This record gives sequence, C-alpha cells and structure tokens, in this order.
Amino acid sequence: MRVAAAIVGFLFAAAVHADPYEVDPEAAARDPDYAEGKRAMEQKDWARAVERFKRAAVRDPDNPDLQNYIGYSHRNLKQFDLAFTHYRRAIELNPRHRGAHEYIGETYLLVGDVAGARRHLQALRDICLLGCEELTDLERAIAKAGQGPSTR
Repeated sequence: MRVAAAIVGFLFAAAVHADPYEVDPEAAARDPDYAEGKRAMEQKDWARAVERFKRAAVRDPDNPDLQNYIGYSHRNLKQFDLAFTHYRRAIELNPRHRGAHEYIGETYLLVGDVAGARRHLQALRDICLLGCEELTDLERAIAKAGQGPSTR
C-alpha cells in the first residue's frame, strides 16, 4: 500500500511540473516569424514583435504562447486593451498558461485594478500547487504595488 501511495504521489508531482511555460517550445524553430518576434522581444522592439507574432498567429491562431507574447508586446507599448484581449485569448486556449496569468495580473496592476491582479494570483495558486516562478513574480508585483498579496 505504501508503494502504491508513493507512486501516486510521484505521478502527481510529475504532472504538476509537466506544465511548461510554452506549449510548444520548438515552435520558434519552425516558424521564422515566431523566431523573429522572439528576437524583437529580446531587443525590446515591441512594435516589430507584435507584427511578427501576428504574422505567425495567422498560421497558428490557436497557439496560446503566441497570444501571450502578442499581449506582452502590446503591454510594453502601453496598449493595454489589446494586451488584455490577447492574454484572455491565451488563457481561453490554455487555462493553465502560467505566463499569461502572470502577465495579465501585472497588466491589471498597471491599470490600477488590484482585484483583477489578485484573481490571476489565485489562478496561479491553483495551478502551481508547489509554487512556480510566475506565482512568485506576481506576488512580488502586487507587494511592490503596495497592495500585498491576498491571503487564501
């Protein structure tokens, strides 16, 4: 019985950690627009990043990572409504997308909606049972905004 419980615990822990930041980390290698969008992000050329990621999204409209990156790029251009649209689409495509929950939460803070940020903080708590970088980052952003993370 102990062995069975240990196996179940191991499998559960593996499943928790099997949720990668990107759904398809190799997508950029297959799509030159996706790859160029990531390069533009690294260079903080947000307009070019939006353009290239949107081109890639024409071919792969249901890729939550592309939607998240488009949202992030719009956020850095201070185009918050467009950022929210793409973050929501990323979460619709993958409700467990940790990066999208973190970024939309941070965007809610930028527009003064602490309650919105806390909703996504709670979503990350539900997703990251053993903690994750995105959860920690959003907790810190809320604390830095002077609001402190909400209690469970």
